[in-house]
Amino acid sequence: MSTETAAQAEDRATAPPPAGWEEARARVYAVGLSAALPAVSRSLADLDGHTLAEPLTTRTDLPAFPTSSVDGWAVRGEGPWRVVGRVLAGNRPAPLTEEGSTVEIATGAMVPEGTTAILRVEESTRTGDGRVDGTPRPTPEWREPGEEAYSGEELLPAGTPVDPALIGLAASCGHDTLRVRRAPRAALLVFGDELLTKGPPAAGRVRDALGPAVPAWLRRYGCQVRPSDVVGPVADTLPAHVAAVRSALAGADLVCTTGGTMHGPVDHLHPTLAALGADYVVNTVAVRPGFPMLLARLVSDDGRVRFVAGLPGNPQSAIVALVSLVAPLLAGLQGRPMPVLPHATLAEPIAGRGDYTHLALVRLDRAAGTAHPVRHVGSAMLRGLAGADGFAVVRPGTTGAVGDRVPIVPLPLLPGERSW
Repeated sequence: MSTETAAQAEDRATAPPPAGWEEARARVYAVGLSAALPAVSRSLADLDGHTLAEPLTTRTDLPAFPTSSVDGWAVRGEGPWRVVGRVLAGNRPAPLTEEGSTVEIATGAMVPEGTTAILRVEESTRTGDGRVDGTPRPTPEWREPGEEAYSGEELLPAGTPVDPALIGLAASCGHDTLRVRRAPRAALLVFGDELLTKGPPAAGRVRDALGPAVPAWLRRYGCQVRPSDVVGPVADTLPAHVAAVRSALAGADLVCTTGGTMHGPVDHLHPTLAALGADYVVNTVAVRPGFPMLLARLVSDDGRVRFVAGLPGNPQSAIVALVSLVAPLLAGLQGRPMPVLPHATLAEPIAGRGDYTHLALVRLDRAAGTAHPVRHVGSAMLRGLAGADGFAVVRPGTTGAVGDRVPIVPLPLLPGERSW
């Protein structure tokens, strides 16, 4: 027998129909982008994990001057050549003005003006009178200015995640600081008096699987989550929920909650959002598993925008909510492009879910470009998720047949890892 109150039944009855999955993703991304985190200047040592707020351009030609590609001899004219000096990396050499002259040159050193060729040291010999002889290769053995990029050229667009490779490139371009958007700060509130935080499930209580896992997923999406930002289980009362959400919002750009997204007797998330003056961006999404999920927005008196993502209590459904709503929101907040979904060919059939989008856990064979459904994929199960690479998208009103090309929602990777 249901214990739903009359007020809860009225709220449920007047709730808007669920948003389509693709519509929800687009709506959430647009809202995140409109509230993108402010740009700040950071030193190269403090850039990793941030996002470019401006395009990365070069301050000089790359290389900035002719640079020797090998150790050897910078020569002018025909040999044998008379040695007149040495050029090491970091020095500005005098021009070679005399025919038949040469200077010893190190890899990376500036090529003297007047050089007609560079002779590799391993392909040279010394004559009895101390001159250098040999046959230079026909192709130049130095890098020309602008060979990699010209001064002012855009190398990477705004919205590019900063990784070690980008930091090194920025340094080579002559930058000491860059304008970036910081990583969003996130918090997690775990709802449910039935949850245990240690030991095996017993006596009607289940182990909390989301409290330890969701922060790690959020970090893979570029968030900062400290251990103190994870709170729960929060008592199943409205005052406790309001106090917990209000406290978490004080220091976070995004607060994720687990459980409480329905309208049952101990589901207090919707009343909490009403008490805090939140507006729904998305209130339920037509996707299975993952129903119901939500995203709400709060604007403080100083104009600061923060978000609450309501994840279902069932573990796999919560991860579906993360990839469906949280991922595009975080992309927008960081000024990154909307994630483009790769495609794969179904190696086995996947059932549809009627009017709902079906996100089906799959393992990818990257060499073959195929997707294989995994087992143990119930909403409350995590076994299938642990062996999966992402979700195959089966659109409403369709089924996934063998050979169909379908979008894939990849599970988030560690920073620096490359998607398939």
